[in-house]
Amino acid sequence: MLLLGCVILIIILSIYFFMHGAQFGAMPQGESLQKIVASPNYRDGQFQNLSNTPQLTEGASFFGILKKFLFDKSGQRIPPAPLPSLKTDLLNLNKDKNILVWFGHSSYFMQIDHRTFLIDPVFSGNASPLKFTTKSFKGSDIYTVADFPAIDYLIISHDHWDHLDYRTILQLKPKVRKAITGLGTAAHLLSWGYDKNLIEEKDWNEQIIPEVGFVLNTTPARHFSGRGFKRNRSIWLSFVLTTPSKKIFIGGDSGYDSHFAEIGNLFGPFDLAILEDGQYNKYWKYIHMNPEETVQAAIDLKAKKLLPVHWGKFSLSIHSWDEPIIRINKEAEHRDVKLLHPMIGEMVDLDINQTFSSWWEGIS
Repeated sequence: MLLLGCVILIIILSIYFFMHGAQFGAMPQGESLQKIVASPNYRDGQFQNLSNTPQLTEGASFFGILKKFLFDKSGQRIPPAPLPSLKTDLLNLNKDKNILVWFGHSSYFMQIDHRTFLIDPVFSGNASPLKFTTKSFKGSDIYTVADFPAIDYLIISHDHWDHLDYRTILQLKPKVRKAITGLGTAAHLLSWGYDKNLIEEKDWNEQIIPEVGFVLNTTPARHFSGRGFKRNRSIWLSFVLTTPSKKIFIGGDSGYDSHFAEIGNLFGPFDLAILEDGQYNKYWKYIHMNPEETVQAAIDLKAKKLLPVHWGKFSLSIHSWDEPIIRINKEAEHRDVKLLHPMIGEMVDLDINQTFSSWWEGIS
């Protein structure tokens, strides 16, 4: 019995110290916590969505979903071969070009009007506190932090592991001029050594004017947050980025709801909407959009072009790895929405009508 007790104690202590590791970040405190408690979007001890948003669809259960993940083999969740990619030289870009480069999932770089933006970067090879789980697809990790120039604006939509990556954020620190994120998420960055004066943390429906000609409006999303057992202690954001020549919607993660039309009416039309398309399922339909809803959201936003992200790097659902792009490509054609589907690393010229190959076809 003594031996059993010692084993149980060791397990409990191991879990405790693991859950308090640096990669989990920190909870907000002080002035930041005061802002959170005073937020109109914070009630009953956590941030709330605009609409009632259950984590799971009515009738779904944790164990039923776990069974699906473990035993449903109907889809090819992992690509059978390395994904094709291109390596754009980000350190020697033409400074007069307005470009975007997607790195798989929800990570992408933009150079617009001589300023650089990096959104939700994850370059560590996995999207989990455990390095051997949620690994990136082969071929999708062709970039490292060393490949990036100085970043004027690091934008973090929320604190989930597939959007806020501890190792990547640490490595980026010397290159970041300003970090912009939601209330509560700044606590993670501060615990990882970021200068408080370089961080802007905002609630929904606030505005940041970092310099003349550049405006970021924070807008709602329908999702949740949390890196451990405690959820919704930081807010999840979408953004309206306005520069001297462009207006871009940065969607983060979101289920479909009326907020897209409201944002479109208030800020649209957009030159480009960047919206999630992947990791969806009927069992959690309120917190992620299916591909057809993503196209509808782009229409609601009055977007001239749509870039689907949140796919092509990690398997976080039970659909086939390429199902998101196949379905959204079909729906975009049907609804006459201009869809951008670059290869990982391929440069997108934001000033022209560019065409892209169906690079996901024939991967075997």
